[in-house]
Amino acid sequence: MSLTRQGRHYLFIGGIQWLVDWGVMMALSHFGMAVGPANVAGRISGALLGYWANGKLTFAGDDTAVGRTQLLRFLAMWLGTTAVSTWSMTHIDGLFGLRWAWLAKPGIELALGMLGFVLSRHWVYKR
Repeated sequence: MSLTRQGRHYLFIGGIQWLVDWGVMMALSHFGMAVGPANVAGRISGALLGYWANGKLTFAGDDTAVGRTQLLRFLAMWLGTTAVSTWSMTHIDGLFGLRWAWLAKPGIELALGMLGFVLSRHWVYKR
């Protein structure tokens, strides 16, 4: 499977994931939930969609699978990126306020998404 095709699919699915993630985080924090837990809830929402869709569509191939091993790898990656994202969001909120946290989230998630693509392509979904 070509890098270009995988990249297009990953961007499309990632865009949908990001909209779900950002929307949930923004809505929950708007209604009073602290940014940290709201960010985790948003990332869980996006991850539920992304694991399956990327495994079955983006990275599908003879040398890949969507199973227990891949799920455990995905969870390890997700926990690491969620820790970085949540730490970043809570610190931006603490220093600059909620509106800046909302504005910063897309950039933070874009950087983490690029890392996620590399890890997913070469590690998470491999047999």
